[in-house]
Amino acid sequence: MGSVGVQIVCVALCVFGLIGVIVCCAVPLWKVSSFTGANIVTAQSRQEGLWTSCVVQSTGQQQCKNYDSLLVLPSDLQAARAMTIISCMFSCLSLLILFCGADFTTCIENEDAKPKISLVAGVGMLLAGLLVIIAVSWSANSTVTNFNNPLVDAANKMELGACIFVGWGAGVLLLLSGGLICCFSRPKSGSSGGTAKYYSNSSAPAANKNYV
Repeated sequence: MGSVGVQIVCVALCVFGLIGVIVCCAVPLWKVSSFTGANIVTAQSRQEGLWTSCVVQSTGQQQCKNYDSLLVLPSDLQAARAMTIISCMFSCLSLLILFCGADFTTCIENEDAKPKISLVAGVGMLLAGLLVIIAVSWSANSTVTNFNNPLVDAANKMELGACIFVGWGAGVLLLLSGGLICCFSRPKSGSSGGTAKYYSNSSAPAANKNYV
């Protein structure tokens, strides 16, 4: 079937999107130090993530520390934690559901139920993509706002880290896979069954008239 190739592509896109979300959640590169001050060469740089804050020395040594308290964290960081974790959960569940409802697997024998199951997986991928995009966009907006704030000292200004761009890419992959699944997951036997019944009923009176 033509949808088998699309489903395989969607599985691959979802896997890459899930890997990207996991990288965003684990790697502390959401914010990095900005070298916009008078001193271009610095002895150390800062890196901040969802769970830890790291200081990287010029010699290559790195020291990381967990955040002291959840209550003192900014609202964008707290929301990013929740949305990133939920996005990981939605991505994993959607991937498992897609395997169950895909045409290239035999987990479910009912062919009429497979499109509905795949549609549920597609909706889950769309939600996962939206959540991670909202999380990284909120954090990026907060970082850019603080960077352009003239009241903030140049030594304390932060720039966008690599995880922000990885999160945008992962969100696009999840949205693309979910959109393709939703477009190609449509029932195929409903219209054909109705036409078959119509022709069978209309042909019976014609046959009786010929015999009479």
